[in-house]
Parts: sequence; structure tokens; C-alpha cells
Amino acid sequence: MSAPRLSIIAIFYNMQREAPRTLYTLSTQYQRDVSEADYEVIVVDNGSTVPLSAEQTAGFGRNFRHLRIDDAAPSPAAAINHAVRQARAPAIGIMIDGARMVSPGIVNLALDCLRRFERPLIGTVGFHLGPELQSRSVLKGYNQAAEDKLLDTVDWRRDGYQLFSISALGGSYQAAWLGPVAESNLSFLPRSLYDELSGYDERFDLPGGGLVNLDFWRRGCERPDIDLVMLVGEATFHQIHGGTMTNRPAPDIPAQMARYREQYQAIRGVPYRIPSRVGLMYGYPRPEILPWMESASRAVLEELKAQRGT
Repeated sequence: MSAPRLSIIAIFYNMQREAPRTLYTLSTQYQRDVSEADYEVIVVDNGSTVPLSAEQTAGFGRNFRHLRIDDAAPSPAAAINHAVRQARAPAIGIMIDGARMVSPGIVNLALDCLRRFERPLIGTVGFHLGPELQSRSVLKGYNQAAEDKLLDTVDWRRDGYQLFSISALGGSYQAAWLGPVAESNLSFLPRSLYDELSGYDERFDLPGGGLVNLDFWRRGCERPDIDLVMLVGEATFHQIHGGTMTNRPAPDIPAQMARYREQYQAIRGVPYRIPSRVGLMYGYPRPEILPWMESASRAVLEELKAQRGT
């Protein structure tokens, strides 16, 4: 069997509820204009106390593979690096948090981008399911049951772009596709570039990885010899699951971020800063994203006015 063009790695930890939705959105039942021969999905159960089964994984398609790590570290960094070593394709997709559903054109657009650019680092904008950032919505009663009911209000299995209508922009993406972003929760790049970046730094060993995903994205953004690209019209959508940071109540976030930043400085020798580089926008201005483009434009204009003192 010939090798796929893309290996997508998705990391799961205690996500029995969330995993089936995420995996469905990564399957050819949902993804548009791609076949099972185009890509593989490597499903990594990173030491879940209630494991995902290989049979569950196989049910989503012949292009799905299952990896179970029994003695898993609290950080997903080692699991990502291990899965990359098992990958069969010349390009890699990395989803550090398996609770993220994706839009239905994301694989096809990523493949097109990988074909057109020699050395791309490709990012996606992240949304949270629910009325606002989940760190805020959990304080107002938003929970898994509320999210299940919310998802039932749209026909996302048939048309995943409807997820934009029941989501809020993630905290790392204040300017959406129009400005620099702190991280990408589904990124794509050639395997050769992943190796040049030495993969995910396993010294980020805090539960959830701390700033490991932001560190990987920043190191890629700092490379002047790569094309930084953001996929327009596509996104990831985070399901609530009690995550280390995304579902932490807002009042608790500053203390946790201080811990993360302290580790980052100990490893890198400098304080963490969001990359200043803005990615090339690649994709389609789908009607579902236009409200977000409008609000992002206002945010960018306000920032420019503040900088100019006008």
C-alpha cells in the first residue's frame, strides 16, 4: 500500500466522550474532497485511565491507526514525538488536544497548501464551543451536558461549518486570521521541517505540557526560511472536558500561567512572548466566518489606533 501524503497525529487523554466527535470530524465521512489514501490519522491514547480501544479507532476508517502509551508522561510532548516516528507520510499534522473537532475542509486545504509551498508551517485558528471562552462560560454553568444540547441545535455532522455559529474565538486568536497567533491547535508541516525543529521539547513536562505547544509554534515562526500560513475559512472547535488550561476557571488562570511562564524561561532563558509574525492567509472567505472577520478587523484597527495614539 502506498504511503499517504499526510499523517495527522491526535493526542487523547481521558476523552471517551469527546474522542468520537473529534475522530468523526477527521474521517472521510466528514472531510470533503479527500480519500482515505490521501492521509492517515494516528490516534494516540496517552495513558487514559479509561482507554480508547483499537476497535473504536478502526471504526472511523481504514486510514486510522491506534497507539496506546501505558506509561505516559503528564505532558503530551513525548507522545507526539513518538507518534511522529511512526508516521508514514512526508508531512505531519499535530493536534495536541484531542478534544478539538475540526471543520470539514481542513484536510483538503492543508494538503493543497503543503503541495504549493516548499517549507510551510501551517496554522489554524481555534474556537471554543459555547457562548464565550470556556474559562468564563464554566463559571456560568456551561458544562458537558449543556454542550451536548448545544451541539444538537446544529446539523454539524452534515455541515461542520455550522460549528462557527455556536462557538467563541479562542484566547490565543484575538485577531483571528488577521494577526499573529500564540499557537496552533492543529498545525501542519513537512516532516523534514519538524525534524529541523527537533519536534516537541520534552523538557516541558508539566501536566498538559505547559507552554510546549506555544513553544513549538514560536520556534517555527522565528525561522526566516519558512512560509508561515494560516488556513482561512477552517478552524478547530474545542469541546469542554476539564482540560489543564482551556477549561480552568478564569480566576485561576493567572497563577497557572505564571507557573508555565516560569518553566518556559527556565528552559529557553528568556520570557515567553507571542510571535509578532503574521501568517499568509490561505483559503476561502466562507460566509460562516465573515462575522469573525468583521470583529477581528475591528480589533486590529483598535490596536493600530492605540499604537499610533489616535
